[in-house]
This record gives sequence, structure tokens and C-alpha cells, in this order.
Amino acid sequence: MRIVVAKPRGFCAGVERAIKTVELALEKFGKPVYILNPIVHNRHVVNSLAERGAIFVRSIEEVPEGAILLFSAHGVPPENITKAQSRRLKIIDATCPLVERVHIYARRYTDKGYTVILIGDADHDETKGTLGWTYGKGILISTKKEAEKIHIDNPEKLAYITQTTLSIDDSKEIIEILKKRFPNIESPASSNICYATTNRQKAVKELVNSVDAVIVVGDKESANSKRLAEIARKTGKPTLLVLDASELNPDWFKNFNSILITSGASVPEDFVQQVIEFIKSIEPSSVEEITVIKEEIHFKLPEMPT
Repeated sequence: MRIVVAKPRGFCAGVERAIKTVELALEKFGKPVYILNPIVHNRHVVNSLAERGAIFVRSIEEVPEGAILLFSAHGVPPENITKAQSRRLKIIDATCPLVERVHIYARRYTDKGYTVILIGDADHDETKGTLGWTYGKGILISTKKEAEKIHIDNPEKLAYITQTTLSIDDSKEIIEILKKRFPNIESPASSNICYATTNRQKAVKELVNSVDAVIVVGDKESANSKRLAEIARKTGKPTLLVLDASELNPDWFKNFNSILITSGASVPEDFVQQVIEFIKSIEPSSVEEITVIKEEIHFKLPEMPT
């Protein structure tokens, strides 16, 4: 089996920052450190941090007054910040800086009296947070059909922003519909889709035609992992989205001579290597890592409360 391993893959700068922030908080304050929502969408990462003393909650009311509370990489709406402050919680904000940038655009457009269209996944933690920064003036759409049907009272004061982990191609089609329907619609000067999402999708597109099938390592709750699998499937190549090697069946590989492996932005490299070792254990294999684009982005850690 020829195994082609895409690079870049795995952890992005925002995920690395979020995980390091939790580790630093546990080191500085001891356990428990409460985290609102999964720190990233990967069960292995969440379980590992929970074993070390992180407690994941879905509402601020679950956090004892005066405790340490960390916001996940996906960000939160402003009302959650207000709630946390009212409970005298010590806040650590691990929101990805690229998500925070979208929040700034949402707030800026809203302050100017615009209706803001957010293109994103309805149930994703990031979109819930971003919508909050439109203070009730945001409209979420997820599909081309919704873009074709959406009604806007004042199209002269209209802007769109996007979730950072969308499919580049799908969001482009939705944006084209919006621009055709609302010629004066405004948007940020550059795309809201983050560099890591863009680069990982580009790597799959460039490498997929050289292999027989694709494996994406990632959690099924991870938007960017699902997008990678969708992109591969659109080419007609058999594609699996797996959390780790335990979800693989040797029979699936029988008709293939080459496999592309990539991973979502919240996946530890260990689980990619486990998939590679699984394939090598069932048949003789060669491994080739191909770099499509280099990444050298790092984010400063957030400030810790005193």
C-alpha cells in the first residue's frame, strides 16, 4: 500500500493555543478548571484534559461562584461573559484569535445598523457565539436554498460574515447567491475562513487524484474534519472519517493500492500515526509525506487572571 500523508494536517495554531491554555491554567491554579463547552471538537483531547482536572460544562450556572472558567476556542456570546462576571468567576478566554476577529466584524456591522448574515452550521458552538455579537440583528443561513429564500427588510444595510471552518467551495456558492440577490451587500475585506481550514482543504484537493481512497482522522463533531471528508467524497474517491484506528476494518482496504491520510485541525498527531501503523500491520506499505503549503503561524497565549 502506498500511503500519502498530507501536510499540513492536524493541530492549527488556535487549537494548540487553547490546549496549552488549559494546561497552563491547571498548572497555575490546580484542579478543577471549568471549561464552557468542549475546548475543541475532539473526544480524545477532551478526555485527556478531563483526566487531568478539567471539568467541561454546558452552562455557566454549573460553575461554582468564584471558580476558574475557561472559554473554548470556538468563542462565546457576550451574555456568557456577563453571566460569568456576575458569578465572580475568574475568566480565561481561549477563543481563537481568528474567531475573535469574526466577532469584531459582527459587532462592528451591528453597531452601524446593518443586518448581518452569518453563513455557518446551525448547531456549532462557534456560530452560537458569533450570532450573539450581532445582538439579535443576525440571521444564520447554512445552505444555498436558504440564501435564495432569505428576506431582508433593508438590503442597503446588509453584510455577511462566515464561520471559520466552512468548506471554501460551499461558502463561495452561497456568497455568490447573496451577492446576486443583494448587490450592495458588504463583507470583510478578506475571507473569514481560517488559514488552517483553507490549507487542509487545499492539500486534499491537490493530492486526492493521486490515490485510490482517503482517510480523514477526526471527530464527527468537528466541522473542519467533516468538510475534509466531504471534499474528498465529491471527487468520487471512497472516503472514511474516523476518530482513530479502532474504527478501521481491514476489509475496506482490499481493493486499494494507495491511500491519502489527513486530519482535522483538532486531531493530535498520535492518532494519525496509529492509522498509518494499522495499515502497515495488515499489508506491506510505503509512507510518503507531501507538503502542499507550509504553516508557521503561532498565537500568543491569553492572559491569566490573578
